[in-house]
Amino acid sequence: MHVVVIGAGAAGMMAAYAAASQHASVVLLEKNNKTGVKILMSGGTRCNLTHHTDARGIAEAFGHAKRFLQPSLGGFPPKAVVEFFESAGVATKVESTGKVFPVSNRAVQVRDALHGFAVDAGVEIQTGAGVTGIRPDGQKWLVETEDSVITTDRVIVTTGGKSWPGCGTTGDAYAWMTELGHAIERTRPALVPLLGGEQWMKDLSGLVVDDSIVTVLPVSGKQKSLAQRRGSLLFTHFGFSGPAAMDVSGAITAAVSFDQVHMIADLVPHCSEEELKAALSERQDGGRAKVSSLLSMWLPNRLANGIITQLGQDARLAELSKAARNRLMQNLKRMQLPVIGTRGFEKAEVTAGGVRLDQVDPRTLESRMHKGLFIAGELLDVDGPIGGYNFQAAFSTGRAAGIAASS
Repeated sequence: MHVVVIGAGAAGMMAAYAAASQHASVVLLEKNNKTGVKILMSGGTRCNLTHHTDARGIAEAFGHAKRFLQPSLGGFPPKAVVEFFESAGVATKVESTGKVFPVSNRAVQVRDALHGFAVDAGVEIQTGAGVTGIRPDGQKWLVETEDSVITTDRVIVTTGGKSWPGCGTTGDAYAWMTELGHAIERTRPALVPLLGGEQWMKDLSGLVVDDSIVTVLPVSGKQKSLAQRRGSLLFTHFGFSGPAAMDVSGAITAAVSFDQVHMIADLVPHCSEEELKAALSERQDGGRAKVSSLLSMWLPNRLANGIITQLGQDARLAELSKAARNRLMQNLKRMQLPVIGTRGFEKAEVTAGGVRLDQVDPRTLESRMHKGLFIAGELLDVDGPIGGYNFQAAFSTGRAAGIAASS
């Protein structure tokens, strides 16, 4: 069996290795001059390669794609991913967030391990080999590159989405898939920093709230949350970032327009509304305590000062009007974080949207429309939260595609 894999990222190198391990003859094509460029950049060059959970825990994090991912995750769960890399000498560690990193904190170790596995299995890797198109030819497939046409039995497309286009992920395969009759769910940036905020919030640039709950709600209709994440929130000169904001960004970009949704933050999630009301009551400390002294117990000083400035006074609790107390409650438990845009695919960690999942077999990753065509990784309509989930999905779907394509 002859297999061509297009795109030497996480899914592609895993697919190529898996196919070659099943005795297929495999060519892996990569348009960059080296493999795994996005791996090298990920996690601040540390590469968060999976999450410390089981297959079910990973699947649950993917929302609509949960059922689709279950077969491939079951065949290659996080434990197996860790064992796979450790067998190549990449020792791993679990951080307090559940993220799994190489002990060395060097993403190049992950890339080198994958690359090495593929080469040792007999994969022929061609770098600087940009693919311009693919098409069926009877029982075979033709893969067109910039200077040749390769005839193959099976083709696995793992070109990624549009996020981090500087890594070569410029969405090349969406056009190929469309020409072959596949539907593409609207692509949009996810896990992306957000533009917005009032000026006083931008003045807090660099400030981190270590524990917050960020929620995205529809502007009209029932106020059921579209997304919610507890984690750290980073105020920036352009708006908002950090895990809490970036994890809910996909729900914002899913809206037809930014004015259809709004984002709020609970800055004191450890404190219930009842506890907060009691703390703000003038009975507290006889009402002599100032608002600033109370807020500084919970929040970074710059943020506490910003809230007090918006309040218009740093009064004693006993002097707070009911309206001011309510406004303070609102700022602490439901602070409005205005969003007017995102930093786009250039700064997005993943692409939401992609090839429709009902057109791909979840067990084999083979197209339901074309025999011999397999699709894996971020090109599919799958996107998960920060924390190694997306690499895990890439490894699992890539491996399943490689095994199926080689049979």
